[in-house]
Amino acid sequence: MGKEVATMRKAKPVVLSSTDDHRLRILSKRKRVEARVAERARIILLAAKGQTNLEIGATLKVDRRVAARWRQRYLAQGVDGLLKDAPRPGRPRTASAQREAEAVRVTLHEKPENATHWSVRTLGRRLGMSRSRVQRIWQHHGLKPHLVKTFKLSKDPRCVEKLQDIVGLYLNPPDRALVLSCDEKSQIQALNRTQPGLPLKQGRVATMTHDYKRHGTTTLFAALSVLDGKLIGLCQPRHRHQEWLEFLRRIDQETPPDLDLHLIVDNDSTHKHEKVKRWLARHPRFHVHFTPTGSSWLNMVERFFRDLSENRLKRASFTSVADLEQAISDSLSKHNGNPKPFIWTAKAEDILAKVIRARQAQGLHKDTSN
Repeated sequence: MGKEVATMRKAKPVVLSSTDDHRLRILSKRKRVEARVAERARIILLAAKGQTNLEIGATLKVDRRVAARWRQRYLAQGVDGLLKDAPRPGRPRTASAQREAEAVRVTLHEKPENATHWSVRTLGRRLGMSRSRVQRIWQHHGLKPHLVKTFKLSKDPRCVEKLQDIVGLYLNPPDRALVLSCDEKSQIQALNRTQPGLPLKQGRVATMTHDYKRHGTTTLFAALSVLDGKLIGLCQPRHRHQEWLEFLRRIDQETPPDLDLHLIVDNDSTHKHEKVKRWLARHPRFHVHFTPTGSSWLNMVERFFRDLSENRLKRASFTSVADLEQAISDSLSKHNGNPKPFIWTAKAEDILAKVIRARQAQGLHKDTSN
């Protein structure tokens, strides 16, 4: 009797075809495969080597019943049977597929009477669903009505040409040259809170008064080296072509004289003044590259400006412009003490493909191949 039971419980052998063996090895090693699918593939590969379910469980640190389940699934359905879970028993879904589709349709194509977007509560009341059910439907379909992102499509007729030029500088900078991302952060205010704030402590966030006293403004001119991330900075009281010329002279002084300089700048009139053009003509090592209009995100120095605002300026108090400029100078020195370049990874073709999709969605697409 004992021998008969042992024979009945013996796992069925697994014999792999060359095709299945190749697919299973890919599934067991590829990084983008779900962990549970990779585990199932390894179970079948070990089963094909003759290991019992108990041995497979000990090798992979899983229950032997798990190994037995996926051995049986492979023998019944092949590799495709490992890619999805079997239907699970339990309480049936209370909302039908039609009701789920209706929730998605209403979310995408309708608006509540007194709001710009749905919440889980308002949509739940509209469709007679619980808010948790609405939340699960939104998560399943990747819907986030409460969030919105900003964007702007450039109307520059030379958008493609300028985009390819600037991205080319980032990804393949010219020899014997420095690429500098340049811009101004204007109207930085020296704000002093009217009362001292309360510090951060356990169970309470830091606080600061909502009102403040203005002590003036400054403008930070900055040039970020794409090569090593170092910054050249200059604070000026105003934002005019005179201050931009002074900053260009600062760049000229602080960079090796034997290197060409490729400056990436926006289309501000400060950068295109006649006196600026004449100065650039007398300094031929300067080459200016303008971003497309409405595309300041192409200028890498904007990332530094964001970090400066979030980490140093936003929550601080300054009693004077000199105090503010000293804080900015200290931040620049700290950054240059251990500079880290911002790495640009997006290719021009990928950016243009997104622009074309956005234009098609707005009905604005035009052929840019010519």
